[in-house]
Amino acid sequence: MPTYGQRSRRARLTRASAGAAVASCAALATIGSGAAFAATPQHKHHGHKQKTQKTHPTMAGGKAKVTSAPWGTIAAGPSTGQTADLYTLKGAGGMKVNISTFGADVQSIKVPNNKGKMVDVVLGFPNLNDYVQDFTQGAQQIDWPIPGTSGTGDTYFGATIGEYANRIAKGQFSLNGQTYKLDINNGVNSLHGGYLGWNTYNWMGSPSVTHNKASVTLSENFPAGQGCDKALTPDCTGFPTAIDAAVTFTVTPKNALQIHYSATNESPSLSTVINLTNHSYFNLGGQASGTIYNQDLALNANQYQPTDPTQIPEPPYFLNVKGTPFDFLNGHPIGKNIEAANKPDGTGASITQLQYAHGYDHNWILNQQGKYRLAAVAEDPDNGITLWAYTDQPGIQVYTSNYLEGDLTGTTGTTYRQGQAFTLETQHYPDAPNHQGDPAWPTVVLPAGQTFQSTTAFKFGVKGPNYGTSVHFK
Repeated sequence: MPTYGQRSRRARLTRASAGAAVASCAALATIGSGAAFAATPQHKHHGHKQKTQKTHPTMAGGKAKVTSAPWGTIAAGPSTGQTADLYTLKGAGGMKVNISTFGADVQSIKVPNNKGKMVDVVLGFPNLNDYVQDFTQGAQQIDWPIPGTSGTGDTYFGATIGEYANRIAKGQFSLNGQTYKLDINNGVNSLHGGYLGWNTYNWMGSPSVTHNKASVTLSENFPAGQGCDKALTPDCTGFPTAIDAAVTFTVTPKNALQIHYSATNESPSLSTVINLTNHSYFNLGGQASGTIYNQDLALNANQYQPTDPTQIPEPPYFLNVKGTPFDFLNGHPIGKNIEAANKPDGTGASITQLQYAHGYDHNWILNQQGKYRLAAVAEDPDNGITLWAYTDQPGIQVYTSNYLEGDLTGTTGTTYRQGQAFTLETQHYPDAPNHQGDPAWPTVVLPAGQTFQSTTAFKFGVKGPNYGTSVHFK
């Protein structure tokens, strides 16, 4: 029997019946956080084959560097036949990040451990075609990589997620005086923008090196009607308006990957909804090092959102984490309570939240709403690699890769299994389009002509073995 707790495999159920980073907090404009929309110039990009140089050296001492190379031809999806490029951003602090134009995707992040060895701390695929097949398998109606098996399903490894990250209940919402219907690609709901979300497009890259920071801006113009594949969801309409989008990835001298999002509603009269995130799967021990259950995690969040069996937030919508397996205010191993179905989760239900999701796959409500602040800290106590996540977004979805099934081969030839990574998906709340006007739900409505902007940063360093458990949020 199929379950509704799945992030990836559930997407297959319907086949039988998917500029530089803003450095100053004052420059950020985030919908739903009390800040104004930025009057950002629009970017029109309808073609992709603008040539890029192989090397883009720094103008500040030769330390930071951006290089690029063709990565292959896209074999499926809306960008079929185009050539994807792979950019390498090398920072002055030694950090090296690979960014693919296909999916505006983080393919690898390499940082030094406590012995000075470079470690790839995100899960990924070794070649372009694996990303293409993984991200488009729902639209293609195929089982990948093993035909005839349900398998892991779409992972979204490292991808930029839009037009709406996370789930929308029953794939519909009301706006502009009408009801919009989306792909049902996740059980009975819509997930991550539908069958052909932003992660299935080839974006146009523009590299730069300034102030010893290595950057690439990826841009794309998405037409109205995104999130609707009529061949699979005949009555869908898609999202209301065209969106001009840009994502800037920047590696700083202090080993941080900054991600700045910009999305402009191009309609002169219609509003739309927007929710953007990056879907990197982190394993601070190294992408092939086994599970992350012994890695420490602390979250700056006093509340989390319980969900129904289809993983849509359900009443009372916001629960205090104290005394539940969802309390990460004090850093501790991710696996400490991941099997603790005997501990109260605040719902009083006979089936617990950990059972629904087969682990963690929930949205935490971040403290200090409306500010760019520290959202999470994680550490591998063995190699010392530590991650600090900063964001201006109101929520963070933590997913403990509960549905990796051992059928996917990673960047170094090993298979990925359950619990091998965790995500820190900074974003607005799941199903927020269906809670418009509720002050407890930061708005995701992007009015006509307005621009959404947001920044998230993942900073890496090395700490001692007890650092992760010493982190305390209030």
